[in-house]
Amino acid sequence: MSTIIDSINGLLWGHVLIYVLTGIGIYFTVRFGFIQFRNFGEMIRLTMSTDEADKAGISPFQALAISLASRIGTGNLAGVAVAIGIGGPGAIFWMWIVAMLGMATAMAESALAQLYKTKGVNGEYRGGPAFYIARGLNMPALGAVFAFCLIIAFGIIINAVQSNSIAQAMETSFSIPPLVSGLVIAAAAGLVIFGGIRSIARVAEILVPFMAGIYIIVALWILVTNLGVLPEVFTSIFRSAFGLQEAAGGAAGGMMVALLNGVKRGLFSNEAGMGSAPNIAAAATPVPHHPVSQGFVQAFGVFVDTILVCTATAVMIIVSGAHEMVDANGNLLEGIVMTQEAAAYFLGPFGSYFIAAAVLLFAFTTIIACYGYAESGMSYLKLGSAMPLAVLRLGVMAIVVWGSVQTVAVVFNAADAGIAIMAVMNLFALILLSPVVIRLVNDYRAQRAAGQVPEFHIGDHPEIAKGVDAEIWK
Repeated sequence: MSTIIDSINGLLWGHVLIYVLTGIGIYFTVRFGFIQFRNFGEMIRLTMSTDEADKAGISPFQALAISLASRIGTGNLAGVAVAIGIGGPGAIFWMWIVAMLGMATAMAESALAQLYKTKGVNGEYRGGPAFYIARGLNMPALGAVFAFCLIIAFGIIINAVQSNSIAQAMETSFSIPPLVSGLVIAAAAGLVIFGGIRSIARVAEILVPFMAGIYIIVALWILVTNLGVLPEVFTSIFRSAFGLQEAAGGAAGGMMVALLNGVKRGLFSNEAGMGSAPNIAAAATPVPHHPVSQGFVQAFGVFVDTILVCTATAVMIIVSGAHEMVDANGNLLEGIVMTQEAAAYFLGPFGSYFIAAAVLLFAFTTIIACYGYAESGMSYLKLGSAMPLAVLRLGVMAIVVWGSVQTVAVVFNAADAGIAIMAVMNLFALILLSPVVIRLVNDYRAQRAAGQVPEFHIGDHPEIAKGVDAEIWK
């Protein structure tokens, strides 16, 4: 099995996704007129909008909270450490590039998810890549394949990554056996996911701002108290990014090693282009009533995830030198243990406990958010009734327990393969549907320029009406 997974990763990550992700990010960045800078204020403003009149959807802030619950997880703590450990400090530079380009990609996929969304069996909004592949490209079979991969990758594999990091952190800090951690987290997740999307939204909108805010405050304190070494840190990042110094941890390969690991871990963290966040973006009631407004919200989520949270972790690791530390057996630290050692360098024994608590909250909210994505796939496959969802929920709980006792390499490599397969299908759809999303952005901006509150009515756009639910966008 590991051979097959390695082959998939080698093909897709080594020869396909880096170039396609970068290319499509550049394309949308240019065609959208550099929204990352031009519309940054709009992103923040729209995030706080709400429409209490539409009970079929969750609020834009709740949608952002759930997508951040998925994004801000072990990728920000263990994933950053993995990237630096293998690719050196330069991997962080490429994570930044992926994030900036990914903001435009996130805009595109989330706007399309809004445009082609429908209502599920319970009257709630459902949508995402499976839906815009089926309804926008008229490829329902490919949509079904994506939905199946979504269920497996996010309902199963990625949740194993989250529980693995929790178990490692709890064992390192509190000597709690991994299996015990897995069982407790599985039980806690079950209490939330059996309540469905709205239950997940209520938990996420409370926990996500709290956990991200505390983490960023601590990271900022570390930065402020170490201002003198920051120029050296950023010089190291830029030099390593272009192969001008040997990658940390003995990695040989210079720029390509840094680039490959930065892109892989960056995508794993911010999820732009892989087709995950659009599933929850579609569940929101956009304010104003236009598909692009939710695109702006999700673009902002990419910024928060990588530019703020991942950078905080990276600087903490590099300043402390944790990426060059070894364990009792003489092996370089890896994964969440590296991040814990970095925090302990600045905060003493409390640092290890702090990271353990952060992992617990980050990974737990990721588990419940990823389940929400998987539920969207179930809805597409007409499996949104009580019994199939109960089976999925029990399966998620079981995989959380399994992941807690696996090795770091096994779960991360499996997650990479699942993400890669999804991303290929999603990027294929984004390329073919790019004229549609460009039209949406131009329509939004034209209304803004005219001093209007943007509203989208599909009747005004008959050339893209095929596959769009006219009742939702009338």
